[in-house]
Amino acid sequence: MVDTVMVQFVIYKRVSTKKQGDSGLGLEAQERDIQLYLDNYAGDHEVIDTFVDVLSGKDGVRRPAFLEAVELAKKTKATLLVAKLDRISRDVETIAGVIKRIDVKVAVMPHADKFQLHIYAALAEQEREFISIRTKQALAEVKAKGVKLGGLRDKTAKRNVARKEQAKTDAESLRGLLEPMVKQGLSLRAIAAALNDSGQRTSRGSTYQPTTVQRALKRLELSL
Repeated sequence: MVDTVMVQFVIYKRVSTKKQGDSGLGLEAQERDIQLYLDNYAGDHEVIDTFVDVLSGKDGVRRPAFLEAVELAKKTKATLLVAKLDRISRDVETIAGVIKRIDVKVAVMPHADKFQLHIYAALAEQEREFISIRTKQALAEVKAKGVKLGGLRDKTAKRNVARKEQAKTDAESLRGLLEPMVKQGLSLRAIAAALNDSGQRTSRGSTYQPTTVQRALKRLELSL
């Protein structure tokens, strides 16, 4: 009889604002994805401890719970489990440093190894840089049309442009999934259900609804 190896996990979750932490909305999405991973991919396992930070993931921000989670995982040789890679950091060097010290698993990428996580982090950083450039260009075009930007309005305009650019990028990442379903003539509700069943989530960590699918199709110029 072969003895099964019990995999030990240290879970880490992070939300960026106190409002998210108090409401539980950001944490609920992470808890759901982590539980899906544990139920479907972890096999025999034990969760040693869970750590939560209500802090930004920006470079230079000290996250006490994250540091504790990493140290515990290193000490016990456990695997650090997060819902998404950006819960660790959005910086490639930071992520590389963590996965060099300990084993890391990302719930929404259950089969990704350390090398793949490093590549994904690098690609995500490039994507953010591109979105930043595209956002600046869009703002320049707005100003060129004579729209005055300044103070609160300036910040609001920048935020709105950034959201639109991120929405375009998110929609484009789904093109490979959406196009076949559109060709099959599936309804918006059926497409939303298929995306959710496959583990896809919106950039805010929410499940897809018919309305969010419709907006994505519009951005991709796809029609049912």
